[in-house]
Formats: sequence, structure tokens, C-alpha cells
Amino acid sequence: MNNAIVQALYQTFVRRGFATLRFNFRGVGKSQGTFDNGVGELSDAASALDWVQSFHHEAQTTWVAGVSFGAWIGMQLLMRRPEIRGFISIAPPANMYDFTFLAPCPSSGIIIQGEADEVATPAATQKLVDKLRTQRHITIHHDTIPKANHFFEHEMPQLMGSVDRYLDMRLDPKSTIK
Repeated sequence: MNNAIVQALYQTFVRRGFATLRFNFRGVGKSQGTFDNGVGELSDAASALDWVQSFHHEAQTTWVAGVSFGAWIGMQLLMRRPEIRGFISIAPPANMYDFTFLAPCPSSGIIIQGEADEVATPAATQKLVDKLRTQRHITIHHDTIPKANHFFEHEMPQLMGSVDRYLDMRLDPKSTIK
């Protein structure tokens, strides 16, 4: 949760008036437990969402955003929680984890990839985007940030510009993408 991208996403959603939570998966930082190959981490994400929703019953929409492994977990959460209306998936490791559960994907969203990502390869991400774009009733946006590596170390302004443009478009009352 102290990753620069996670912090920037958090601040972006807070600025827009969302009730926002960032958290560490089990075994990360000072959290309890140990890495569970995605099973326990999905449970962590669902519990975190339940906790936020217990304080904000009035919330009209729920979004999920994740980076790398967190993007994979976020997309799994999306499949299990119909109240999630949008997603931001940054550097999803489609070359390392199975994303076939996204059939059909229940919500529109954006996938953002670094052109020079050495962990989550651009080719695997493009294949995921292409597959998702064949599905009906959703719109998948895809941005590739030139020169960006997996951590967007020198391209954070470009990354967050992409996120902001997408949120501006999706949150516009006139937007046809739901």
C-alpha cells in the first residue's frame, strides 16, 4: 500500500470524493499471514471491500484499482462483486497469471501498460485486451505508456494522466460507458 502507484491512485480517488481504501495483502509490510498464491489475497480484498461498504451504504458506485498482482486480484474481485462498476488495471501480469476467468467481464475499465515492462509483458497484456474487447456490453480502454517499465519510475505523470483522463470520461454524467 506504500507503493508510489498505489498511493497516487488512492489520492486520485480521494480527490474525486470516493470513499477510498488502500491495504496490504497478507504477508506484506506489517500485515499478518503469508502469501497464499491469490486465494487468501482475494479474500483479503473482499474483506476490505466489505469493511468500506459497511461505512458507506449510500455509495452509488464501487470501483476497483490494482497494480500488477493487485490488478489480477482486483479483476477476480470484479467477477464476484456485481456492485463494482469500473476498474483500473495497471500492469496486469497476464503472462504470469491466468485471466480466463474474465469471461464474461462484467464491467468496463482501463488497462494501462508500460511499453518497456519487463515483468508484465506488453504482448501478453495486448492479448488480454484483445480478448476482453470481443465481449459485448463492456468497453475496454487500453493505454500504453512509452518508455515505462513495470514500476513507471520515470513516467508517473503520464500514468496518472491516463488514469485521470479515463476517470474524467467515465464519471462524466453524459458518458455512455457504464
